[in-house]
Amino acid sequence: MSYYCSAQPGTRNMINQFRKYTPLNILLLSIIGLLLCLGVFIHLPENLMPVFFEPAISNFTGTLYPENISPEANVVITLILTIIQGLLINRVVNDFNLVGRPGFLAALMYMVLASLILPFLVLSPILICNFLSIWMLSKLLSIYRRAEIKPLMFDLGMIVALGSLVYFPFIVMLLLLWFSLVVFRPFNWREWIAAFIGFLTVYFLLGVVYLWFDRLGEFYEIWLPLTHPFPTSIHMEIYDYLVLLPVVLILVLFAFTLRQNFFKSVVHIRKSFQLLFCMLMLSIVSFYLNPDYAINHFLLAVPPISIYMAYYFNYATKRWFYESVFALLLLTILYFQFF
Repeated sequence: MSYYCSAQPGTRNMINQFRKYTPLNILLLSIIGLLLCLGVFIHLPENLMPVFFEPAISNFTGTLYPENISPEANVVITLILTIIQGLLINRVVNDFNLVGRPGFLAALMYMVLASLILPFLVLSPILICNFLSIWMLSKLLSIYRRAEIKPLMFDLGMIVALGSLVYFPFIVMLLLLWFSLVVFRPFNWREWIAAFIGFLTVYFLLGVVYLWFDRLGEFYEIWLPLTHPFPTSIHMEIYDYLVLLPVVLILVLFAFTLRQNFFKSVVHIRKSFQLLFCMLMLSIVSFYLNPDYAINHFLLAVPPISIYMAYYFNYATKRWFYESVFALLLLTILYFQFF
């Protein structure tokens, strides 16, 4: 009850504040991010050493751990990176007018979702890949009005390949590149091939390195995750399910809001939301490529969901309701972090 009393006054105007496009929101975003990561200091593992690269690279470098980073510094660095990512995705949303008007709602939603559960609040290769996801999203949203995109698709293919060297399940984003061509462009086989060639270029050069050191067998082992059977379940703590309930509620409200406005939007916005849906689905189903089936994999789904939530809160009209829904989300996160 004490959390409710202390948090409710501060959150009742938060959505309206972040609807404004003002630099003050950058400071407020940092404060909110700090509050949302306080719980992880209570439950912080003593030996927190995430692996930063997949075997494709670590076969040569060895398993790299940030041995000189304390667990506390690990969380602080994660917070800083998350704030930067929130501001980057907010810029993408504003540049392409995805939610109707400029503001900082996308940054706020990204920060909240990236603090949803404790495994999200520490350094991981998935966190690094989200920089690539945001970069890719910015490029993909720009292809609609470009006359020539083959060099861009080549670059995007290389980005996917580089991301898969950090976190192998990121490889499924190659399908996102092709889906973007279906959504935004008339069929041109050269554009489809350009993305694949860009992807193959990185792995061809990597294969040459493996061949040079006579370790080609290990190169083939890189692709073993593609043979994993699709799991029928994933281990989650009960609070992980409960903390998702406010997010599911907001997504349902988003679906109704989008349905009302979908055909009022310009074509590019409609196609952009289709692209985001594909990105969300690929982020979810690719968890089977992670042999550990770790819950922090779903951090990949944060960019599209944060845009969806920002869209709802930007168009919501009943202030008491949408502010209460957001307060419920914050209070749920804080409650399960501390208890």
